[in-house]
Amino acid sequence: MAQVPDMFSLTGKIAIVTGASRGIGYALANGLAAAGATVIAIARSAEPPGLHPAIHYIRADVSAAIGPVFAEIAAAHGRIDVLVNAAGISLAAAAEDTARQANFEQTLQVNLAAPFACCLAARPHMPPGASIINVTSIGSLMGFPDNPGYVAAKGGLRMMTRALAVDYGAAGIRVNALAPGYIHTEMTAKSHADPDAHERRRRHTCLGRWGQTDDLAGAAIFLASNASAYMTGQDLIIDGGWTAKGLL
Repeated sequence: MAQVPDMFSLTGKIAIVTGASRGIGYALANGLAAAGATVIAIARSAEPPGLHPAIHYIRADVSAAIGPVFAEIAAAHGRIDVLVNAAGISLAAAAEDTARQANFEQTLQVNLAAPFACCLAARPHMPPGASIINVTSIGSLMGFPDNPGYVAAKGGLRMMTRALAVDYGAAGIRVNALAPGYIHTEMTAKSHADPDAHERRRRHTCLGRWGQTDDLAGAAIFLASNASAYMTGQDLIIDGGWTAKGLL
């Protein structure tokens, strides 16, 4: 049996993290690199400061044609051991039906279709033992108001995770979902700054606080490492106990 530190080590692994310019993707890219992985971070924005030295940054849009980018990464590094689909958007509710429809379609494109395209692009370059981690949300499990596109996309990504776990399992590739609760990021900045909304969300967690992006790094390292070698098609929910709690 491998020693415990070795089970969680990512030394020698090649990892791609999308949406890595900020928020959850940024934290996961740094976390995987700190655990020993060579990380290729992909995002549309300019390279942010503070990235781990083991991170190589590529500016690209995962909702566009991403196959050539992944092929270049695989050619340069020999393979892709880990794919973290963390890129995502959440659009504010629109008043007009036409805008709501457009927001819905754009949200599904970025949050669901793009991760599928990344899985397809990575699959030919992934050896047995590789790991795909789809960042979903507690919104994949529960209904939340005024953002049907986000809930539908994350729910679809949750079930796509299970479908691909079935499809990729024979090749020894694991596919799991990492489902955050309320994490303080730019995406949640408005409700985090609103005293009433902040307190309602804080109070609903068992741990009595909002999550920080670094709270997700350990779970990502687990899913990327050999410590989760017999885990696939599952949801790892990191929400401070939000989904466990009944009454407000």
